[in-house]
Amino acid sequence: MKIMNLKFILWLLWTGFIAYIFLLAPPLHLDETLTLLKNIFTLEWAAINPIILSLFSLVGIWLLIYSSLLFIDGRMQSIPFWPFAIASVGSGVLGLLPYLAFREPNQQFSGQKDAFLNLLDSRLYGIVLTLSTVVLLVYAFAFGDWGNYVQQFQSDRFINGMSLAFLLFYLLFPTVVGDDMARRRFPNAQVFLAVVFVPLLGSLAYLCLRPPLMLSTIAEESLLANR
Repeated sequence: MKIMNLKFILWLLWTGFIAYIFLLAPPLHLDETLTLLKNIFTLEWAAINPIILSLFSLVGIWLLIYSSLLFIDGRMQSIPFWPFAIASVGSGVLGLLPYLAFREPNQQFSGQKDAFLNLLDSRLYGIVLTLSTVVLLVYAFAFGDWGNYVQQFQSDRFINGMSLAFLLFYLLFPTVVGDDMARRRFPNAQVFLAVVFVPLLGSLAYLCLRPPLMLSTIAEESLLANR
């Protein structure tokens, strides 16, 4: 897909999602939404449908997955990722989409990784996210009330928007994972397809299995030196 076409689609998604939330989504029940958020942050989880609690947490997992790629990617971009990461904490995919639209394709990394990038680049980071995700999925499927979730999805703007944001995180991941694979000299088409088509767990598996960035860079430099 041509770069300009992709950027147009990303901006269209951003404006379209905003228009949907304000014009077409179910009504916003502000009191109920504030009560839900209060219960989440004060750990009063018994009052929350496990599916909704897990969904809220999995949106956070998606942000952490993107962070493990885009803080590294942002090092080589004209604009850093961190302002969009902060915006994403409060607005989810709406804060992420502008960065994806502004960024340029980049398959390089230069300089040294600091402690923060080393953490995001580590396999332990991916393993912790994967274990957390498995716990959340088991919790949702074992104890959740699906009838109540469907009812809230159809009638509550916050739940509806959060659910669609989760889906968009999945659909947008291919726009960044290809560059990350190439940066690590890991352009395996079968792996790419597995990452793209397995919702969430495929992306987490990639974080657990991808070679560390510095090791792939060192290996390339050694190969060039021996030629």
